[in-house]
Amino acid sequence: MRLIALLAVSFSMLIALPGAGMIPLAGEKESRLAIGIPLPVLEGSYLTGKKARLPEASQGKIALLALGFTYESRHEVEKWSERFAGEFAKTPDFTFYEIPLIGGIGRIARWFIDSGMRRGTPKERHENVITVYGSVDPWKQRVGYDKPDDAYLILIDRQGTIRWLHAGPFDEPAFAQLSDIVRSLGNE
Repeated sequence: MRLIALLAVSFSMLIALPGAGMIPLAGEKESRLAIGIPLPVLEGSYLTGKKARLPEASQGKIALLALGFTYESRHEVEKWSERFAGEFAKTPDFTFYEIPLIGGIGRIARWFIDSGMRRGTPKERHENVITVYGSVDPWKQRVGYDKPDDAYLILIDRQGTIRWLHAGPFDEPAFAQLSDIVRSLGNE
């Protein structure tokens, strides 16, 4: 059973089929994210099963969103999230979300995928993981997706405005830059 779920996740993250509510209108292209603009609505479900809607879910907090588009990207997403949580999770003004975006046939294996993630994630962090099923192409366009196994990071302020963007594997200089911005926002 685990092998089937693993194969479904791996395969689904390679193929993106259209999903309801996430497709731009005909001829419309998604705008690339930029610092200073509001985060577009991103809807999914927490591992608890409750619906999640960003930026509303993080309203009043500074939030790091770590998006991953492939099964392998989870490693970089987890590194960024763990480092961020280690430094900021004890402060109620900050939060983070790991956000796997799953397209293709992964939607069919949703139950298996989510149950596997629930087993692999400490219960106290189930509302720090938001799974998004459907077309991933709009978000790929928004983040400038070009490396499948990278983490795509978005820092939003208390009002949901984008304050920092980064894509890539975890690295200390980029994390130091993120930390400085987070601390500065925390002092505002």
